Amino acid sequence: MYKEKFYFVYIMTNWNDKVMYVGMTNNIVRRVYEHKNKLIDGFTKKYNIIKLVYYETFQDVRLAIEREKQIKKWRREKKNNLVNTLNPEWRDLSEDFED
Repeated sequence: MYKEKFYFVYIMTNWNDKVMYVGMTNNIVRRVYEHKNKLIDGFTKKYNIIKLVYYETFQDVRLAIEREKQIKKWRREKKNNLVNTLNPEWRDLSEDFED
């Protein structure tokens, strides 16, 4: 049986929305958990990146990688505008994930 694969490009931020991180994963629930629990050394652990504020879903990994690279190149203002289109309150979207 064929299982459909999904890929996610996401934006996370810290508690006061000052620091942003753009990433890509094939399991958004697991990846957000890893960020929130500081299981991965590096930028997100150092800057306390704990809040998922935006994500997009793809079925083609190449398109997801391309989109991640595109967003990473943007200035902060453009990234803010992207988040504001779907999440103007900048709430933590991972609160909607089922346990």
